[in-house]
Amino acid sequence: MSGNSFGTLFKFTTWGESHGPAIGAVVDGVPPGIALDETDLQHWLDRRRPGQSKFTTQRQEPDEVRILSGVFEGQTTGTPIGLMIDNVDQRSRDYSEIKDRLRPGHADFTYWKKYGVRDYRGGGRASARETAMRVAAGGIARLILKDAWGDDFQVRGALVKVGPLAISRDNWDWAERENNDFWCTDQRSVSLWEKFLTAVRKEGSSAGAVVEIQAEGVPVGLGAPVYDKMDADIAKAMMGINAVKAVEIGDGFSGAAVAGDDAHDEMRMGTDKDGNPEVQFLTNRAGGTLGGITTGQPIVVRFSVKPTSSLLSPQKGVTTTGEDVTVVTKGRHDPCVGIRAVPVGEAMLACVLADHWLRHKAQCG
Repeated sequence: MSGNSFGTLFKFTTWGESHGPAIGAVVDGVPPGIALDETDLQHWLDRRRPGQSKFTTQRQEPDEVRILSGVFEGQTTGTPIGLMIDNVDQRSRDYSEIKDRLRPGHADFTYWKKYGVRDYRGGGRASARETAMRVAAGGIARLILKDAWGDDFQVRGALVKVGPLAISRDNWDWAERENNDFWCTDQRSVSLWEKFLTAVRKEGSSAGAVVEIQAEGVPVGLGAPVYDKMDADIAKAMMGINAVKAVEIGDGFSGAAVAGDDAHDEMRMGTDKDGNPEVQFLTNRAGGTLGGITTGQPIVVRFSVKPTSSLLSPQKGVTTTGEDVTVVTKGRHDPCVGIRAVPVGEAMLACVLADHWLRHKAQCG
């Protein structure tokens, strides 16, 4: 199959299946001389790791990453970086009853029709298990950007809606997201989400979510007009995450309802932290890009994650031999897959920024 690689200059290719012996990635285009060891990546993988609360899948995977190549004496060499994570808690027997059944909401039907075969164990290549390698690649991207832009750069994400329950932005507090199981920046929403998802799980159902990712400390000028716009590549990165069905940048869809004289980011002259004159924006409705090029403002992107497709409640499906059946998916599944999508979204935004930074340097010096 094609389509396993992402990026142009900073590029990674992932491999492996949910219930195979391991998953891995090859990350290419990393500049030499950047300090890197497994602990730099493990920090981010631990934030995505399953089994950390009752609101995520109880599959117990330590997600311990190994660096196989591309690093010598603690520094990147400029050659491809090979990464691997062993799968240690597969329960393939949980899926034996659905090996000939095509589950609604899954990639079962499309994979089977396209390739004539599918790995039914946990979804195989279509499983969100693959996103662990995106998080590892994003950890390398973060190091590249910190090395280039300094400590002012950071990528942070939060869950801003679970099912019908949205946060109050008046209560936004980045520090709060470290105190709960949802990456939630609104402390008042946490108890509501806990009650809601507990009920959803008891019903054998699932819930969708909306994730917001922000990147700060991004310089002006990244991205290219027409077909390589920064926001277009961000949208592709987010849409490529499992179960994502919609993406918006800045005001997004809500911007269509605003009058033109309120829709745009007005400008005034100001000074930077060193006292030098610079253009400053009064708002950030555009989400950090204009004409596909970064403005120096924070990049703001949101994406919608559909409810988890694997359900204990009966669903109508068909078999590969053309029979109507009722499908119940056993096993361990996230009642809201959007929770663990937060660190994945952070990683993908970091990868896009690292790629565009290297492309910008190649053209503009």
